[in-house]
Amino acid sequence: MNKMEVKAPATGRLHESTPHDSAAKQVAGRAEYVDDITEPEGTLHAYLGLSTKAHAEIASLDLDAVRAAPGVVGVLTAGDVPGENDISSVHKHDEPVFAETLVKYWGQPIFCVVGETRDAARRAAKLARIEYRDLPHVTDVAASLKDGGKLVTEPLKLERGDVEAGLARSKHRAKGTVTIGGQEHFYLESQIAFAIPGEDDEIFLHMSTQHPTEIQVMVAQVLGVPHAAITVNMRRMGGGFGGKETQGNLFAVVAALAATKFRRPVKIRPDRDDDFQITGKRHDFVVSYDVGYDDDGKIEAVAASFAARAGFSADLSGPVTDRALFHCDNAYYYPHVRVNSLPLFTNTVSNTAFRGFGGPQGIMACERWIEQIAYALGKDPLEVRKANFYGTDDRNVTPYHQTVEDNIIHRVVEELEQSSDYQKRRATVLEFNRTHAVLKKGIALSPVKFGISFTATWHNQAGALVHVYRDGSIHLSHGGTEMGQGLHIKVAQVVAEAFGVPVASVKINATNTGKVPNTSATAASSGTDLNGMAALDAANQIKARMEAHAARIYEVEPSDVHWEFGGIRAGQQFVPFMQLAESCWMNRVQLSAAGFYATPKIHWNRASGTGRPFYYYAYGASCSEVTIDTLTGEYQIDRADVVEDVGRSLNPAIDIGQVEGGFIQGVGWLTTEELWWDAKGQLRTHAPSTYKIPLASDVPREFNVWLADWSVNKEPAIGRSKAVGEPPLCLAYSVVEALSMAVASVADYKVHPNLDMPVTPERVLLGVERLKREKAA
Repeated sequence: MNKMEVKAPATGRLHESTPHDSAAKQVAGRAEYVDDITEPEGTLHAYLGLSTKAHAEIASLDLDAVRAAPGVVGVLTAGDVPGENDISSVHKHDEPVFAETLVKYWGQPIFCVVGETRDAARRAAKLARIEYRDLPHVTDVAASLKDGGKLVTEPLKLERGDVEAGLARSKHRAKGTVTIGGQEHFYLESQIAFAIPGEDDEIFLHMSTQHPTEIQVMVAQVLGVPHAAITVNMRRMGGGFGGKETQGNLFAVVAALAATKFRRPVKIRPDRDDDFQITGKRHDFVVSYDVGYDDDGKIEAVAASFAARAGFSADLSGPVTDRALFHCDNAYYYPHVRVNSLPLFTNTVSNTAFRGFGGPQGIMACERWIEQIAYALGKDPLEVRKANFYGTDDRNVTPYHQTVEDNIIHRVVEELEQSSDYQKRRATVLEFNRTHAVLKKGIALSPVKFGISFTATWHNQAGALVHVYRDGSIHLSHGGTEMGQGLHIKVAQVVAEAFGVPVASVKINATNTGKVPNTSATAASSGTDLNGMAALDAANQIKARMEAHAARIYEVEPSDVHWEFGGIRAGQQFVPFMQLAESCWMNRVQLSAAGFYATPKIHWNRASGTGRPFYYYAYGASCSEVTIDTLTGEYQIDRADVVEDVGRSLNPAIDIGQVEGGFIQGVGWLTTEELWWDAKGQLRTHAPSTYKIPLASDVPREFNVWLADWSVNKEPAIGRSKAVGEPPLCLAYSVVEALSMAVASVADYKVHPNLDMPVTPERVLLGVERLKREKAA
């Protein structure tokens, strides 16, 4: 249950809990997704032919049987690309649409079948005769390092202070390696693209994408046409989580290429198994560390290397591994620090953005050495955490030299410690473990400090288009995309509040590159921050014209014109909004505006590893309690208490939903979701039958979630709110540490379990058996 009471408002004012704009339609099955759009007569369907080798030369490619199959209209290969055969999001020319002479991962597209039906195209794709000459392949971090550690992009180093001297002076050292697994996005709606050819070189694309502008750019690049010839329309996604930031490029390009060649509408939607094989995942990391600390557990120096499975091309591995370093401190101050990234080439699909964008992996590694220090000193890990928290006036400079100016982690953790009754429950857990031989319990409280902004400064911009019609209704378009997170309703609330009208007066329209150009991806938890401010800018432009008109028409001073809910007051005269809109139209006042926003203050110099990459920080904390069965390794989460700092919430109900969902998705990543490639380089966990995401039964038996309603963003973000999408996912680490405590109990808490993630029941059982052996020895 939630500690915050949520009431449905009558108006949808800002800072009120307002229902998601699509909620009723989604429950009723009326919400329209790309695959629901009525297909024009003559629509064709595309399906991809994939490699069955992890690394090989293509010795021969025989597609005659494919072309001759029933219902097949044609086949596309690299030779059919009129522009560039490349969809690299960072323009490194390392990610072809179709492989030509070499395949670099199992599941890489080689050709595309276009058929009268999806079934015909899918069946025909299996008829290709391909001969390969096998080449050596590497599929994980260890193999890549053994093979020389080839990088897919430039690594990053962050450094401050004298690390060698700091380590040498330290009385104690924590050294180790932690493996952090990857994660499949498992959006409910798979990748999909629907391309409709227009006149000349025009293409109109219906997409499920977090980045309409990148789709526009990639399609134009592959077709060899101007960006303006491509229009991308995106109403809603059935989930994204980062998996539709760059990974939709392939499907959009293939659909557009086929539509251009055959001059008919073309749709492409892969099966779930193929979607798994083709698209990138969260990066898995192997982090090696050496940490110096004193008798109190206070950290004096940190040296760490973050090696990541990047895949066969760069994709977003550079920025993702950068952000892992940005969050390697979590909520803790390091007097001396040196950390570096290793985005490693592997013969696997290119890993990509995933909720948190590398930040969670940085936090998980950091929390692991905090935990190791606590076990070495025989302390409660929470005590070690508190000893290392960032200060407010000193001890407040990050490894990337940004000063933390808004630190509230002390209050957040203190309030959770009290409200969750942590100390009393920990004592109860210790007593339970002393008196029970088979079942063991664990409890942990962990914090999060999460930086908000794109670290590529130029992405921190947004546009919006607002029209006020003569009947007082309002049209809203902005550059952000709706993937279920509630972005559209929040931005609509911003506009409604600005004009003083009910949110029902604001018509939310699909994101469209023809209305708002050059948009950034809806990612980095920045969607509301950026697009809300852009929409407010547009609304304020229109309001200024309406105010001037009201002063003129009602013959009052501009200073005597004031906005009220429902309309405007000019002197003593109150004018309803609809009447004012009609009057403006009759008097030729422009009621349309394009808004724009660029995040202030931020800057970043990657070469020097210094700057202010984040506009502000979001904070949070969680307390989790678990029970494990030491005979089987099975476990359950008995209780979780979660508090999140979202500043002054624009919509508490939406934000609580994001916190709940983020926490559970994090629990899945860290406990049950395991990716596994076999010796041939094929992903074997490629469907619900082999890949376990959390079920309703995996939700904690008692789940308390609330917002820090006393918090107000120090920076003038939209409504003084803070981002909520990514930070809550990181709070799931308290579950991992609670499991660690339960495992450690079998050796009287004297041995640090150092469980790799995901902490599956198998790893719990193996950890229990290992600690029993170490205790006996």
